[in-house]
Amino acid sequence: MSPDPALVRLAQLLREEGGPVAAGVVDPGAAAAPHGASAAAGPRASGREADFALLVEAIREGYLQHYDAGRVLRARDPDLALLAGDRLYALGLERLAALGDLAAVAELADVISLAAQAHAEGAPRRAAAVWDAGAAAVGAGSSPAHEASKRGWRGAR
Repeated sequence: MSPDPALVRLAQLLREEGGPVAAGVVDPGAAAAPHGASAAAGPRASGREADFALLVEAIREGYLQHYDAGRVLRARDPDLALLAGDRLYALGLERLAALGDLAAVAELADVISLAAQAHAEGAPRRAAAVWDAGAAAVGAGSSPAHEASKRGWRGAR
């Protein structure tokens, strides 16, 4: 299995930025990028599939810096990992805003906040469900059922 193109591009972008984050960039190897692929498969990403895959995976990598192990960035210092995670969130959201898709920006902001809430409440499975549903909604748009799920997740305490 070859490396996912979105992760390869993300690693390249981080290296090009330089600084302390670039020192922790690793080749993604055979790591899969299912969330970016999910978003890119939706009709809202038509003609911009690579852009959607990259920006979703940048945000996903930011999330992983906060809660798990990254696929393209291995920060040795936990404080640097948190800062790098914030930078990756911003990178993805900035790219999405540049595409003019404010509904998808709102969707990914919900993913970030709902996943953080799930982790704070000790519910990593819920965080995974939030990511799966949110990535699909970025590419395909939301639905009444998805909005109901988000309301439920917000009140899941």
